[in-house]
Amino acid sequence: VQLQAFGGGLVQAGESLTLSCAASGMIFRINGMGWYRQAPGKQRELVAVIPSGGSTIYTDSVKGRFTISRDNAKNTVYLRMNSLKPEDTGVYYCNADGLYSGTQGLRAFHSWGQGTLVTVSS
Repeated sequence: VQLQAFGGGLVQAGESLTLSCAASGMIFRINGMGWYRQAPGKQRELVAVIPSGGSTIYTDSVKGRFTISRDNAKNTVYLRMNSLKPEDTGVYYCNADGLYSGTQGLRAFHSWGQGTLVTVSS
């Protein structure tokens, strides 16, 4: 299963940006989907996750500003980012796990997208 992320770019502080990530392949079911980010010189961190059922989870620094959502029919996850700050700068990676239809039946997958760069200028 492959993930492809879109939507990064250069914005000014206070502006908004929406990222999207589409999963493709012989997908049987997607369980959790999420977004992570890696700032320059720092480790990759969780931004938000959205399970197939249940509540979404956000890291404290983005609560009230970012919204994660998903379109199950399109196997796509979105991240709406409002009131962006310079500290939101980084490469954003999408992530998904679930089951795919392999040649020998259903198999689990855990895939990462290629990353999309978000730069917020002050």
